[in-house]
Amino acid sequence: MPSMGLQEWIVILIIVLLIFGPSNLPKIGRALGKGIREFKDAISGIGATIEQEELEKKKAESRPSGATPENQANAPHPADKS
Repeated sequence: MPSMGLQEWIVILIIVLLIFGPSNLPKIGRALGKGIREFKDAISGIGATIEQEELEKKKAESRPSGATPENQANAPHPADKS
């Protein structure tokens, strides 16, 4: 599928202008920009969540079996034998 050239964009913009009128174009542009921004924020939030889960999984795999953060915090230190 070939990419759109300048003439195609001009035709589309003229059609949009005729349908919505010049007073509504700024509103449409703001709404479109806001929607794109929210979509990008949602995508980056999902990416951050996935990265955080992978990091937690790697930390869990590196711990000895049966060792949880609670067990490690309550366990006596090996040097404290009394």
